[in-house]
Parts: sequence; structure tokens; C-alpha cells
Amino acid sequence: MASIQRNKKKIINDPVFGFINIQSDLVFDLLEHPYFQRLRRIKQLGLSFLVFPGANHTRFEHTLGTVYLMSQAISVLRLKGHEITEEEADAVTLAILLHDIGHGPFSHVLENALVGIPHEEISLLLMQELNREFDNQLEMAGLIFQNKYPKKFLHQLVSSQLDMDRLDYLVRDSFFTGVAEGVVGIDRIIKMLDVWNDQLVVESKGIYSIEKFLIARRLMYWQVYLHKTVLAADKILINILKRARELGLSGQTVFATPSFRVFLERNFTLDDFRNNLQVEGKPLIRHFASLDDTDILASVKAWESHPDKILSLLANALTNRKLFAAKIAERPFSATRIAAVQKEVCRFYGVSKAEASYLFMHGEVSNRAYSEQNDHILILGKSGKTKDIRQASDIDLSALSKTVRKFYLCYPKELVFN
Repeated sequence: MASIQRNKKKIINDPVFGFINIQSDLVFDLLEHPYFQRLRRIKQLGLSFLVFPGANHTRFEHTLGTVYLMSQAISVLRLKGHEITEEEADAVTLAILLHDIGHGPFSHVLENALVGIPHEEISLLLMQELNREFDNQLEMAGLIFQNKYPKKFLHQLVSSQLDMDRLDYLVRDSFFTGVAEGVVGIDRIIKMLDVWNDQLVVESKGIYSIEKFLIARRLMYWQVYLHKTVLAADKILINILKRARELGLSGQTVFATPSFRVFLERNFTLDDFRNNLQVEGKPLIRHFASLDDTDILASVKAWESHPDKILSLLANALTNRKLFAAKIAERPFSATRIAAVQKEVCRFYGVSKAEASYLFMHGEVSNRAYSEQNDHILILGKSGKTKDIRQASDIDLSALSKTVRKFYLCYPKELVFN
């Protein structure tokens, strides 16, 4: 019986960019792969939906957006006379397609708490596995992803301070949260892209769009990504996981889905992933690729009725949105203030100091909209010379390259302080 030939040329209707054309058989096959379909079940903004009800978009949608923007950028650079072969165009598209495939549940929230390995490293490992599965068709994509390909500007399209990743997530996150400050002129920025001395640059006519981009990035961090209530929710989830791991390691029964249990009860290193460690008859990387938000949510929901008082309190707080109060300050909270919160937590809940540490959190968060130490955003002048955006701009952008630190203190709203 003859096999049916499937049409792999697809058009996807995206709410942000409209119709996105998928014209590559390989891109289609990767989109269909379970590793990639998993991204449909990982929220782009973690727990931000608890503050911004519309923020339910996923890593899957974001990645499709980056593929669309990459196709636009390739077309612009080719029109300006820069050689990008079909093989290179396919490879850089594959690199951006797979750049987020290593994200764990709730994106950045559990990156350190659950696995302790940067998602870029996991992405690379999954790309290498997919490369073997697809007969080495992702070889060049892997080189571009790792910045080992001779044309360095291709890597900058995937990972830099002006890559397709940042351009998509700013406008997409703005769209779904309803925070208008994140809207930037993406079409204008891409049309102003050029290549100079193997570096991605922006024509001087696009300088105002870049200024807006950097300002929008700063505003989105403090209004969305580091919003104080989102921060409180993130810390609750991290402490839930920390407590569950402590109980599991002590021999107590803690419900978890099979792959979640693997990471809940053991610690792994990057070498464990690289050496293809077998756990319960399956490679460790496969267990990771089975994890998504639903594993965490199902487990947390079950933990609401767990006999451990701390785990139950935290699980109920997250599931029923009884989030902690969050105080933000420009300076660190005093030891006296922190001690007072700890004492009240102990008194109110009848717990020890060690247990109280799960029920209030303090620390610092920071952000820098533009890093002068990493790859620069270069503006190409009419004279053919380039300048860093800070020197080329006629406004003072020094504040955007300054690391802004803020300090937080989170505790249950039931507590009252004089």
C-alpha cells in the first residue's frame, strides 16, 4: 500500500504577526516532534497569568514568532547585498526555532530550583539529539547556535542584544499582558538591519527605534517580568518545590508525576545529561523532555492536602491565588525588620524558625536594559563608521546600561505589623 504524502507547507495564523508561512519540510517535522510540542504546555511568562489574566501564551507561540521574524531579517539582509545561502538561511531558522527547546516548566521560574542547569545548555543537548534523529540535518544550526560558524552575524540574529528572540517576546508579552509600554517598531528595526565587518548593525535611520526598544525593555522588566506580585508567586512556587524535595529526600511520600519525581528526589549535573545517564531505564534528557507545566500544577494541586503543614500552606496559597504580600524597596530591608517578620510567622502559624523560612522570602532582583560589556548594538553611520548606541544617540542612555537593584520582602497577607 502506497504511503500518503503529507502536505508540509503550512500557514499558521498568529495573533501578533498574522499569517506565518512554514515552507520547510524539516521545520514542519521539527514542529511536529514531541520535544517541540511540549512547548505548547510551557507558559512563556511563567506565573505572570496570576497578575495579567491574558498572559497564557506559550513558548510554542513565541518560537513561531521568532521564526517569522528571522525570515524577515534574512530577506532584508539579502536585499542589501549580503550573501546568505539557502543552507545558511535554513540553519539559522532552525537555530532560532530550537533556541528555547531546553526550557523547563514555567520557563525561567524553575530553571535553577528544579534542574540547576541553564536552559541554553539543555537546548543544545536536545538539538544534538534531534540532529542524530534527523540524519545530521541540524549540524550547521548547532554551529550557529554555539557561535562556532564563520559568519558571526548569523549567531547574533539568534542570540544578542538585538536578536529575533528579544524582538518577539517584547511585543508578544506586551500584547498578551496588555502592557502597552512594551510595543516597539519591530518592522522598522528589522528593515534597518545591516551587516558591517561580520557584525549585525543598525542603519543610523533606525536609531530612534532602537532607543524605544531599549526603553521598552526596561519598562517591561519592572512592570511585568519583575512585577512584585509575580515575584511573590515565583518565590512561593520555588519554596513549594524546595519543601517537596526536602520531604521526598527524607523518605516521606510526596505525590509527583513519574518524570517530575526523577528530578524531585535526585540532583543531577550537566555531565549527567551529557553522558546520557540512564534513570529508570530511560536517558535523563528524555525525562526532562517529558516535563512541562502540567506536571508541576498537578503535583501542587495534590499537595494542598499533604499532611506536612508547610507544603500544604504553600500549595493552597498558589493554587487558590492567596499570594503573599510583596514589599519592594530601594535599599535592603533591615535585619530588625526581617527578624520581626520571621517572629510573627512563627507565632501565627506555630512553626519553627526553620519552617518559617518557607513562609517568607527576602532578597534582591536586578535588571540592566543594555549591557555595554556584552555584544554591543552598533549604529552604522552614513560615513561607514559604527558607534555604540550610547555614543550615537542624542539622549543620555547611561541609565539603561546601569544595573538597577531592588529589594523584596514577601510574607502572608494574614500577618499584621505595627
